[in-house]
Amino acid sequence: MLSNYVPIAMMIGIAVIFGVLMANFSKWIGPKRPNSEKLSVYESGMIPIGSTRERVSIKYYVVAMLFIIFDIELVFLYPWAVSFMKLGTFALLEMFLFIILLFVGYLYALKKGAFEWD
Repeated sequence: MLSNYVPIAMMIGIAVIFGVLMANFSKWIGPKRPNSEKLSVYESGMIPIGSTRERVSIKYYVVAMLFIIFDIELVFLYPWAVSFMKLGTFALLEMFLFIILLFVGYLYALKKGAFEWD
C-alpha cells in the first residue's frame, strides 16, 4: 500500500532538490565582486525617500478586495455559460438572481464611496 506513494515521494524530493540547486546556482558559481554601488538600495532608479514603514491608504485594500470578490464571482458565470442549454429555465432564473445580487453589491460599494480614489 505504501509502495504506491514511493514515485510521488521521489518526484517531490527531486523537485525540492532541483529548486534548491537552481535557486543557489548563480550564487555558487557567479562572480563575486561587490561594491558600494551594487550593495546600495534600488527603488526604480530613484533615491529612497522616507521610511519603508509608511502607512498605505485603506482605500487601496478596499479596491483590491472588491476586485478579487467581483473577479471570483465572475468566474461562476463561465461554467453556467458553457452548459446553458442543458440547464433549463430554472438555471436561467437562478443566474439572474445571482447577477442581481452582484449588481446590488456593486451599488452598495458605489454608494459607500469605495471606488473614489482620493
